[in-house]
Amino acid sequence: MLQPYLPIVLLMALAAAFAFFSVTMAPHTGPRRYNRAKLDAYECGIEPSPHPIVGGGRIPVAYYLTAMLFILFDIEIVFLYPFAVTADSLGLFGLVEIVLFIATVGFAYVYVWRRGGLDWN
Repeated sequence: MLQPYLPIVLLMALAAAFAFFSVTMAPHTGPRRYNRAKLDAYECGIEPSPHPIVGGGRIPVAYYLTAMLFILFDIEIVFLYPFAVTADSLGLFGLVEIVLFIATVGFAYVYVWRRGGLDWN
């Protein structure tokens, strides 16, 4: 009864073993010459500032909004890929479902656009 799930369980076990091996071996194989430059924060080649300049010490919400929008539209592509692979076998039902999905994401895109979420001012 559980025979079809055996490859998935083996793949998960292999992934867990690789993660455990990587985490335990990293301190033993990595460089041990630490200096001040390697321990400092790195901000695109400039000296790191203790606080953001904009907003009096607070990071603007626009950065988080941009990250959330990227994740939203990136996940849309993840859902569109399986449809593209199996489009022939889904028939009319699949076409209607994907049109509704794209329309929903399109409405979200228009909403964000109208609210100014895509402006870089």
